[in-house]
Amino acid sequence: MQPVRHPDAPAPGELLGAHYGQCFGCGGDQPHGLHLEARAGEGVSLTAEFTVQPAHQGAPGLAHGGVLASALDETLGSLNWLLRTIAVTGRLETDFVRPVPVGTTLHLEAEVTAVAGRKIYSTATGRVGGPDGPVAVRADALFIEVKVDHFVDHGRQEEIQAAMSDPDQIRRTRAFEVNP
Repeated sequence: MQPVRHPDAPAPGELLGAHYGQCFGCGGDQPHGLHLEARAGEGVSLTAEFTVQPAHQGAPGLAHGGVLASALDETLGSLNWLLRTIAVTGRLETDFVRPVPVGTTLHLEAEVTAVAGRKIYSTATGRVGGPDGPVAVRADALFIEVKVDHFVDHGRQEEIQAAMSDPDQIRRTRAFEVNP
């Protein structure tokens, strides 16, 4: 089925913000995290950026492939904000096309390509040297819709309790409720 942007989704150009401060991908409270920033696009698409830091390297002076996969996963997962759906990664298939040096800003674009029941299919590319630069990485993903109980049942209780008492986290969780 063709994906449909939720009517209450963030407007095109709007910064999505972190879904959790301790998230390695988007959280501002992670000193060595990606600090990835995503903006809503048209339809069910978005753009994002992150700059490769020395803590993100694998080979000397180059981004670690796992970090690049994390950036793609975070970008693809952020698309679920546009569907107003809570979902987790079921599959992530990544192609590494060219090296990404430390200090480089990776420009990412992602879109949902289809939705089938609880399954959300999406694709992303990461470019170096600007949004029109050469492709360095790309990925296709399958996300599975879950209830918030998934995180409560499987997360560490200390973090769950901290998140549940954080007013910003409560607001973000309530944004996904159908009848708040």
